[in-house]
Amino acid sequence: MTGRDVRVVYTKYDGSLHWHHPMRYLGVDEHGTWLGAPARTAIQRGSEPPVVLEWPWVQLIPDGQWWTAAFNAAPAWTEVYCDVTTEPRWLHPGEVTMVDLDLDVLRMRRDGLVQLVDEDEFAEHQVRYGYPADVIRQAEESAAWLLATVAARTEPFGTGYRRWLAMASDEADDTAAPAVSVDDEPATPSDQPFGDEVPTAGAD
Repeated sequence: MTGRDVRVVYTKYDGSLHWHHPMRYLGVDEHGTWLGAPARTAIQRGSEPPVVLEWPWVQLIPDGQWWTAAFNAAPAWTEVYCDVTTEPRWLHPGEVTMVDLDLDVLRMRRDGLVQLVDEDEFAEHQVRYGYPADVIRQAEESAAWLLATVAARTEPFGTGYRRWLAMASDEADDTAAPAVSVDDEPATPSDQPFGDEVPTAGAD
């Protein structure tokens, strides 16, 4: 993978740290900026123990949209994992951040089923964090658009991501996230970046 290191940082609406992880810049196309991570990259939610993902994956950071998308290689059970977020902000070329707005749209690898998850969490956090009406509206509109577009396999949710994923898959192990110290043994990953449980790549 050629390109600079990029730190991807999700927060919650109150500013608290949520999922965060290192990736590598792959390039830009009409859909946005593509980042990649080889197998054995560690991701972390807040200050919790890191989670090591056993498969390579890529992440699309679009411009001016209320979502991000992760595309996972096998054996992750989600092929596509989209997070509804505020518009991503590049603090500098090495860091991008956005607020996680709970709702996620997933496409399953086995049967292609597309589903919206974490609606209960979205409702709860509207109260806990005091989401403004325009944030609620934008999040709901983004989730509806993602459901339709991911299900229709319209790009960037068709097959175009595969060339970016191949770049991440070819990356040597020594560009992955640093090995986790034995004092910080990583949690066992579920199949799922980035849920409030444990992610496949995406940021629940």
